[in-house]
Amino acid sequence: MTRRLLLTLALAATPALFTTACVAADAPAKAAAPALEKAQWPFTATEFARFDQPWAMSFLPDGSLLVTEKEGRLKHFNLTTRKSAEITGVPKVAYGGQGGFGDVLPHPQFAQNQLVYLSYAEEGEKDTRGAAVGRAKLVLAADGSGTLEDFKVIWRQTPKVEGKGHYGHRLAFGPDGKLWITSSERQKFDPAQDMGGNLGKIIRLNDDGSVPADNPFASKGGVAAQVWSLGHRNALGIAFDASGKLWVHEMGPAGGDELNLIERGANYGYPIVSNGNHYDGRDIPDHKTRPEFKAPKVTWTPVISPAGFIIYSGKLFPQWQGSGFIGGLSSTSLVRVALEGDTAREAERFLMGERIREVEQGPDGAIWLLEDGSNGKLLKLTPKG
Repeated sequence: MTRRLLLTLALAATPALFTTACVAADAPAKAAAPALEKAQWPFTATEFARFDQPWAMSFLPDGSLLVTEKEGRLKHFNLTTRKSAEITGVPKVAYGGQGGFGDVLPHPQFAQNQLVYLSYAEEGEKDTRGAAVGRAKLVLAADGSGTLEDFKVIWRQTPKVEGKGHYGHRLAFGPDGKLWITSSERQKFDPAQDMGGNLGKIIRLNDDGSVPADNPFASKGGVAAQVWSLGHRNALGIAFDASGKLWVHEMGPAGGDELNLIERGANYGYPIVSNGNHYDGRDIPDHKTRPEFKAPKVTWTPVISPAGFIIYSGKLFPQWQGSGFIGGLSSTSLVRVALEGDTAREAERFLMGERIREVEQGPDGAIWLLEDGSNGKLLKLTPKG
């Protein structure tokens, strides 16, 4: 089972516009990846359930599923009976805009400790908000219902700011056993370069929320010690490949969605550089103008509005082992990215017809999707034939 170990302020466009998007960063334009309609899909998509504004999902060791709903609900879903039950004891969320319940992630030793990690938007003083991450023990009953016990916040975005966008708060456990968090810049631009806060950063923590002594900025102390990399915008997907490399995608502004290979202590340049521009048309210099900043491995203009991310390792689709799969919101698609060493390219795009909020790999190697919105479908993708 792979679980990322292992919003949306996007440009409006019709699906047809998104068939010409993929360009390797700072390289000549390449032919667009095939945009495949339903009749051309190599998989069958089977609906299993519907959820109200689902945002994230994770499989538990027994094969059942945890699903977050943006307004503040955590659901436990039985794939055999196709019934869901609500989990009590969840934290209060600041719902509105892009804010609300975020990610859910079991501890790598969940079978022994029953710990789960949750991210969400929380209120601060004077109409401010910020992301938070907490952990708790999940106690499940025989009927599938359950409760969270001993919930404790282990991390917060600093500072809390006004506005309701760009929280990020995607979670992953790395092969090093550390907890990784995407902390977006809350649509405030400059904080992504400010080491006095943790906005616009990739965060690395111990599983209890403490700071590892070997983090690149640990000697600086304070929130800077949490930081692994900086200069990020709105990071909504995080995954480790089989060799342990960390990949993160983020939404660009007007153009310039990115897939980045994350390196220790590196600066990815936002808002100083971007392969997109400001929404009002003002130019942002491209990455190639400032080589001291790390450039993305792939950029998309027009945008795909990426959300959710896995790097596939299953056996049901052997031809896709090692590929990344990204949900597309405004592009209403599932995007396959071929990853080869330190390089990446868009390989295929499956036009799903609905906004795809989340992607996950199931225990049997099936690919699972959550559609965005008030009646979002839970879909299981299995090979045709």
